[in-house]
This record gives sequence, structure tokens and C-alpha cells, in this order.
Amino acid sequence: MDQSNREAVIRVRDLVVGFGEQTVLKGLNLDIMRGEILGFVGASGGGKSVLTRTIIGLLPKRAGTIEVFGQNLDELDEVARQKFEKRWGVLFQGGALFSSLNILQNVQFPLREYLKLSDRLLDEIALAKLEMVGLDASVCGKAPSELSGGMIKRAALARSLALDPEIVFLDEPTSGLDPISAGEFDELIQALQQTLGLTVFMVTHDLYSLSAVCDRVAALVDGKVVADGPIESLMQSEHPWLKAYFGGKRGRVVGGARSKARSQA
Repeated sequence: MDQSNREAVIRVRDLVVGFGEQTVLKGLNLDIMRGEILGFVGASGGGKSVLTRTIIGLLPKRAGTIEVFGQNLDELDEVARQKFEKRWGVLFQGGALFSSLNILQNVQFPLREYLKLSDRLLDEIALAKLEMVGLDASVCGKAPSELSGGMIKRAALARSLALDPEIVFLDEPTSGLDPISAGEFDELIQALQQTLGLTVFMVTHDLYSLSAVCDRVAALVDGKVVADGPIESLMQSEHPWLKAYFGGKRGRVVGGARSKARSQA
């Protein structure tokens, strides 16, 4: 994807976030461009999910600015902030469905939170979102505990799409899935992005997801983004962490698969 003509829908500058005496994000800078799928990688516990949670307002920051659609989030009052929150959806790690609600009610939750709709319309919209992610009416009355891991991820994705967002944050969307289910989920994300024109920020450890669906990859090391660009450029980087990450056995397999795919194209 050509980034030169793309608008940065999220712009993070000099972001500092910490807990107690520990500083996790140390002056982080990152742009997320309209219509792209950006993969965000880094060591476990390095702050990848912290960035997502800070952008959407679940964690406070110590310094820096976050702009979304050109608006500094610090300058929004509560009413304006709520309007902004309807423009993004979030799939948390593990799905984070409410165990006390059935699947239909889980998908309806953001609709009930932000909109005043009849029960019939709530049911119709929620079912449409479930069908969009490959689920049907048979799951509506089930509890999250009755679904497989892959179905939970799909239901959580349906909930993230309930308000027709422009941006979707995905936190480890294929974590815990078998390779076949993970591949199908990757294809679903890519299809939804293309169909709906979404901007997708995807935190992931999955090298295959990075290779299959991401237009660009950004790497978080020691609290800062040390590289971003097409996955090929990161795989060729001389940065020690990137060399270890992409140069391991799994990285070489992914790299070989990409080379084979290009040669057959």
C-alpha cells in the first residue's frame, strides 16, 4: 500500500505511559494510516497492549499526545469523547465477552450503550453482525462458555463491529487458535477490512498473520517504535531484536513462504 497519499487517522507523539516506578512506553511515536492493516509487534510484556488501551482511554498517559482523525483526545469533553468512541471498535485479547450475557446480548451491548433502538432492531443488527463474521442464529442464545475459542473470537469481533466503526483495534486476535482457525480468522479480517474500508491496528505475535494480512508492521522495543514498514523491510533489518524475531526458525519459514508465493505470482 502506498503510504504517501494516505491520511494518518491516528497520530501518537512522544507518548509516555507507566505504572508506579516502571515506565513502559518511553516517548513512543507512531502513525496509523487510513485504510491499512498495521501489525504491531514486540516482546511479551513490552507494552503493545498498553498502547491500545492508552489510545482508547483505558489507561492514563504521563506525557505526549494522541490525535485521532486530527483531533487531540486531551481536548475533548465527555460528550465529544463518547462520539469518538463510537468510531472505533475493540477486540480484546481472549475476546473478553461478558459471561453473564448470551452471545446476542454481548453483540448488542455497545448498541444499548450508545443508541436508543427497539428490541427488534437490536436483534436484527446483532444477528447481521454475527453473520458478517461467519456465525449464525444458532449461537445467539448460547453463553460464551458454550463456544469454541474460534467462535468466541468471531463473536467478539462482531461486537467490535456493532457500531460500524472506522477503526478496529485487535489485540492478539489469533492467540490460542489452531493454525487452520487462525488462518481463517486472518482471511476474515482481511475481507472485512476490504469490504468495510476499515483501518485496523492489530497487536499480534503471529508471524503468519503479519505476513498474510498486514500492509505495514511496526516494532516496539524498549518502549519505542524502532522500525516500521512492509514486513520485508523489517525482516532485512540489522536491529538485534528484529534479527532475533524474524531470523528465528518460524521467521525463516514465513520468509520462505513469502518468497515462494512471489515467485509463483
